[in-house]
Amino acid sequence: MSIFKKKEKEGMPAISTASLPDIVFMLLFFFMVATVMRKDTLIVKNELPFADQIEKLDRKNMVIHIYAGKPSSRYKNVGSEAKIQLNDKFANIKDIQPFVLEEIKSKPKELQPYLTTALKVDKDTKMGLVGDIKKELRDVRMLKINYTTRSGEATDNLK
Repeated sequence: MSIFKKKEKEGMPAISTASLPDIVFMLLFFFMVATVMRKDTLIVKNELPFADQIEKLDRKNMVIHIYAGKPSSRYKNVGSEAKIQLNDKFANIKDIQPFVLEEIKSKPKELQPYLTTALKVDKDTKMGLVGDIKKELRDVRMLKINYTTRSGEATDNLK
């Protein structure tokens, strides 16, 4: 009898999964940092005008965004006249009131009196459309209006 016994082949050794949670969390953190959360996809041209006296809005969750401008190059089949964009679709002037009322209802009660409407209007859009938007906002008592602009000299708009 011998002291040493010959081992039988047991097959492949098991793969260690000890580092798997580390890899999963590393990927999770990477995607959390690298992902951009975009609320709306622009379907209108939105080259903002320049302004030299600007203020930054304090709280983004208290803002209702309305976009206006010519349809972007992907939506040329809609026409070349300036359009209104509410969320991710084109809208008419009459769609503004229900949209704003729905947005107001979706906000907490204590924030509702402090809501601001931000108009992101392309610099080539006619003021007639902006006036119509403001009239519709006036009809639903949304009197706090902010015009979103880029920082710069107002004379840069003439270029």
